Amino acid sequence: MTKIPKPVRSVWFDFPDVIIHAPETAVKKHACYDNAKAGDCDAAFQLVQETISPKAVRQVIELAGDRRPFLASAHALEKTGVNAIPEALAEELAFRTGFPVDNSIVQINVVGHTGANGFTRLARQALFDGNVLSGENYLLVDDFIGQGGTLANLKGHIESRGGKVIGATVLTGKPFSAKLAPSIEQLTSLKAKHGQLEAWWFERFGYGFDRLTQSEARYLERTPDADTIRSRVIASE
Repeated sequence: MTKIPKPVRSVWFDFPDVIIHAPETAVKKHACYDNAKAGDCDAAFQLVQETISPKAVRQVIELAGDRRPFLASAHALEKTGVNAIPEALAEELAFRTGFPVDNSIVQINVVGHTGANGFTRLARQALFDGNVLSGENYLLVDDFIGQGGTLANLKGHIESRGGKVIGATVLTGKPFSAKLAPSIEQLTSLKAKHGQLEAWWFERFGYGFDRLTQSEARYLERTPDADTIRSRVIASE
């Protein structure tokens, strides 16, 4: 049996809310979206140019303060090609902020998250590889935030290798997913309901409930029982 590599996640501490540029409809119904998602760099550039938010750019600059973080984009592999949107957003942010772009970190697996349900997103987690400059600051860049697992795993990869992730920004996503770190109350509720599942979760994914995102924790907590979670995760793999 092939051993499935485990993602790496790091402690949340006081991680700031993800900065979102545009509503989902503005991005996903844009004429360039499908081609950009499939790897068309020109389409991705046009999409970003027409949906990036000057207000969100200012928020990125304010978040960085006197730091010059590397902009690390997800380079997500899709079934139709390499998603060009994160890199286009990183390049445009670099132009507008003066922050350097990191091109060395890449996603090394296909997860098929586009249009997927919550259990598929939980089961098929993004894995990353690539050099990280120890001691340097990084800001994560992606096209979309749903449950936030991809950003959590990218953060974990960077911080496990000595980098410091100061925040994240995405072109679009669900506003209720912007807060990545689960609250103490949320974790308490999850453990009260599904605490017997945490050892299994740790064995399977390599981290405990405290390193879930808030949306992931909410999704699990709303599932009726632990057996359903186990069976749905296994089936989704």
